[in-house]
Amino acid sequence: MPKDLDKKNSVDFILLGVILVLVVWGILTVSTTSFPLSLQKFGHPWYYFWHQFSMLIGGIILGFIFFKLKSETLRRLSPYLFFTNLASLLLVFVPKLGVGLQGAHRWLDFGYFLLQPSEFLKVSFALYMAAWLAGRVEGRRAKRQSGGEGWKMLLPFLLTIGVLFAILILQPDMSTLIIVAIIGVAMYFLAGTPLWHSLLIAGGGVSAILLAIRLAPYRMSRFTTFLNPEADPMGLGYQLKQSVIGIGSGKWWGIGSGLAFGLSQQKFGFLPHPTTDSIFAIIGEELGFVGAGLLIILFALFAWRGFKVANRLEDGFSRILATGLVFWITFQALFNIGGIIGVMPLGGVPLPFFSYGGSHIITEMIGMGILLNLSRKVNA
Repeated sequence: MPKDLDKKNSVDFILLGVILVLVVWGILTVSTTSFPLSLQKFGHPWYYFWHQFSMLIGGIILGFIFFKLKSETLRRLSPYLFFTNLASLLLVFVPKLGVGLQGAHRWLDFGYFLLQPSEFLKVSFALYMAAWLAGRVEGRRAKRQSGGEGWKMLLPFLLTIGVLFAILILQPDMSTLIIVAIIGVAMYFLAGTPLWHSLLIAGGGVSAILLAIRLAPYRMSRFTTFLNPEADPMGLGYQLKQSVIGIGSGKWWGIGSGLAFGLSQQKFGFLPHPTTDSIFAIIGEELGFVGAGLLIILFALFAWRGFKVANRLEDGFSRILATGLVFWITFQALFNIGGIIGVMPLGGVPLPFFSYGGSHIITEMIGMGILLNLSRKVNA
């Protein structure tokens, strides 16, 4: 086999290495962060760890399956995966099958674990949009359509986003809606569509989200708390306050002997959601500015290498899909970390590869399997 052909079929090892470090670091962080809550609820310290580990293994298996699929197969499967996912989003409203927690209907009960269909939407939507956009762009080029034909792309896109908006608002799951919308707009723009389309979509999307925030008191309260967390430090501002205390306690090298896992004090009932939304605060407390900064650098490396791979892909479907997957992980990490340190509103989104939760870790492994699969098509 020619040497250049062999390289062409290998994954991007830098991207693979970054993903592996994030995954291993993430499962170690869940193991040390979750044991107080696990001991309190289940009588032994490792319930959450083993549950997360089993979901991770399941995700790796599914990710490997998607890793082996050809991009042409992914493209053919994309509408079936998306519309199946869309149907599952509606099943959460079915009594006994759907599970409601704290006023939200986002989960399906499968006994051993609760499945959150909206998490899988991040992958299925990216696949569907990549296939749809690539097909439309290729069609326009083949027919040499004028700019006025762009409405035939814009209107179906807006309809798709509108359907997702309606379903996710009913659940409600505003955070996932924002992430999916950002992924969609980024993919739409980078597909080579007219700039005014993206500006119109972005403007309409921001307006719709602001209206949804304005109409729901709890969303409005979360937004005003972001603007002035000291107005309610023991109520709505409590999570942000404790997060900042945790990160500040870590100083440069972390509490204790420095860069040490498991020494957090905030996870013992002080910090809300230490294993999920707030896990970055635990990392900052235990590993200090150095450890937290290293994690941010790893996500930046992931973005750099992922976008480099996407830029070198030749066919439109693969390039748009890779861009969407990299944008998803990068923006979600930014959204989570930004909320915890107080520069963005708290969104309740998991930190990719780190937060406890079966649905999101499975989805991320599938997404990374696809991304590494696509990286084999270039000699990055």
